[in-house]
This record gives sequence, structure tokens and C-alpha cells, in this order.
Amino acid sequence: MKIALLGYGKMGKSIEVIAKDRGHQISIKIDSKNLNSLTIESFSEIDVAIDFSTPSTAKNNIELALKSKTPIISGTTGCLEQIEEMKNLCLVENTAFLYASNFSLGVNLFFELNKKLALLMSNHQNYEVSMEEIHHTQKLDAPSGTSISLAEQVINSQELKKEWVLDTKTKPEELLIQASRKNKVPGTHIVKYESDIDSITIEHEAHSREGFALGAVIAAEWLLPKKGVYTMKDVLFTS
Repeated sequence: MKIALLGYGKMGKSIEVIAKDRGHQISIKIDSKNLNSLTIESFSEIDVAIDFSTPSTAKNNIELALKSKTPIISGTTGCLEQIEEMKNLCLVENTAFLYASNFSLGVNLFFELNKKLALLMSNHQNYEVSMEEIHHTQKLDAPSGTSISLAEQVINSQELKKEWVLDTKTKPEELLIQASRKNKVPGTHIVKYESDIDSITIEHEAHSREGFALGAVIAAEWLLPKKGVYTMKDVLFTS
């Protein structure tokens, strides 16, 4: 398939390598240097678009792809407030859109584990839940989209926690997310339940960027013949 890469940073370059290895063609590469060249007409011979750009450019990228009827997946974080608008546009244009805060197959299995554990712990309020994330120093947003997804899963599964907070907690109903940045760390996410008696911890540690890139390409392959709005859960658990 012919792919438009919208965002050509480290993630975009990793996606390019894996896509070519799987027999696909990168027909368009967009970054800050040629951003203004992207138009609806650019997608005329594109099968699917993959957006890993920036919060300031993602909306325009996604909008142009959807208006051209081109299926698009996006993993750009830091623009969650715009995603619902893009989902609605997808339905209006009768094309396909898949958004995920994290395209790693392992992370998406971790999401399912997190939801199950949160349900199991919902009746055990003597355990205090908290989260920690560790990312590379070039990670722009904090907390990460992955941490926000994990936190929202916990909040939706029990009554005590009402909102997540970053680094500093002042109220019992707040779910603490601690974010740190270190050199050469692809990404680690930890969810911990702690009581006076014991602790329960689940953790996902990425070893390289390739896992995220592979998941994005697999999602693009899966999305190509479809119409509608999807998530990575659909990719993992539906045919």
C-alpha cells in the first residue's frame, strides 16, 4: 500500500523502515520543512496516512486526510481535545480514522490488564493507587497520552478517584501520576496499588521504538479496507 507519513521525526523514520520491510511504499513524507505543501489533493494516490506529528499540526493533517476520504491513523499526543472533532468528521466523510495514545501491541495488552486489575481493586479501598512514567528527554508532553489513558481506565472503574494530577497530590480523590525524563528511555509505565500490608504493581517497559512503529504499521494495514472510527483494541481483538 502507498503510505503518507505525516510527521518525519524519529517515530516517522522508524515507521518508514518497518513499512518498507513489509512491502509498502512511502509516497509522501511531511515534516516542518514542507508542511505547507500538504493539501487535500496530496492524498489522491495514497492508500492510508499515518500521523505522528505535533499537537500544533496534527489537526490539520488529520482533517486534510479525512476530507480526501483517505483512511488515517494518528498517534500524536497532546491534542486529545481535538480528537472527538476528528472522529465526527470521519463519520461525516464516510472514511476511516484510528487514534491511539500508544500503538505498541504490548502496551495495548497492558491497557486490558490495567482495566481488569482496576475492576478487581474497586472494592478494596485500603489500597492507594498511583502511577509512574519514565520517558526520554525529548518527550514533549507530560503526562504522556499513555499515562492519561491508564489513569482514565482506573478512574472509570471505581468511585474513589475522580481526576488525575501530575507530580503533586493534595486530595484523596486525586490519582497521582509521577513523570520523569531520562536519556535513551523509550518508555516505562507503572501502575501501583499499595496498602499497609502489601503492594501490587504492574509495569510495561519498552525496549525500543520499533514496537510502537510496528504497531502503527499493523494498524494501518488493518484499517485500510474499513469505514468508521476505531482504536487499537479493535486491531487486537477483531478480525
